Amino acid sequence: MLNVLLFLITIITTLFVGTLRRGGNPLQDLSSLRLGMPFSFTLMSILLVHELAHYFTSRRHKVKTSLPYFIPAPTFLGTFGAVIRMKSPMPNRNALLDVGISGPLAGFVLSLVAIVIGLNLSPVIGVTPQKTLGLGSSLLFSLMAHLAKGSLPAGYSIALHPIAFAGWIGFLITSINLLPAGQLDGGHIAYALLGRKHSLVARFVFFAMLGLSLFWIGWFIWAILIFFMGEKHPPPLDDITPIDKKRKVLALIALLIFILTFIPTPFGSL
Repeated sequence: MLNVLLFLITIITTLFVGTLRRGGNPLQDLSSLRLGMPFSFTLMSILLVHELAHYFTSRRHKVKTSLPYFIPAPTFLGTFGAVIRMKSPMPNRNALLDVGISGPLAGFVLSLVAIVIGLNLSPVIGVTPQKTLGLGSSLLFSLMAHLAKGSLPAGYSIALHPIAFAGWIGFLITSINLLPAGQLDGGHIAYALLGRKHSLVARFVFFAMLGLSLFWIGWFIWAILIFFMGEKHPPPLDDITPIDKKRKVLALIALLIFILTFIPTPFGSL
């Protein structure tokens, strides 16, 4: 019941955010919540697919896990994402990699679809002189925007449709989850690939986040979270047998997705 309740509350908070971004005010007109549906339902779908991929992959490897816990938040995104809780250890490194990559891979594919649809619905507008919140861009998002709208003249920008904005958030969530540290999905993948040596990578990520916090303060928060998660990762029951060649290819795909979706400065001013 707690999982269902948090899911429903997060739908409401993301609906509110999506409605406010479209100029509606649910506190004055409850029917205006329909304006927030494209953003809310797209973002919730991305988060749900991400977490359910973890859940069903864990079940396939006979790893006990909880259903997703969605985290509603009074922020301009409406949520802090979702998590699942592992209740038993991983049997081996192959299972650890499968569980780690399944969520980001599923979320990435759905985010990709959302961005393709959303960019085609997004108009090109003139940028007003006053400062507004600007969104950073990953390599892949920049390429997709260029393919959809071409080279924009000076003084013009793409006004992202709510579906495209939700896809942009999906890319951001994917890249953050793929950070190879702690209990993040990338941490699972790094341990499956490198074993106990993954702690060296986690240490590098910590200092990299501190450096990037000079450009966006949010990376400082992630550096602190990585610090408290620690460099160590709980080993699977079979910590000796290495991953097979297919999983090594998957690990490289995860690295490529991370590079293509990572946004050094997610939020700034225009």
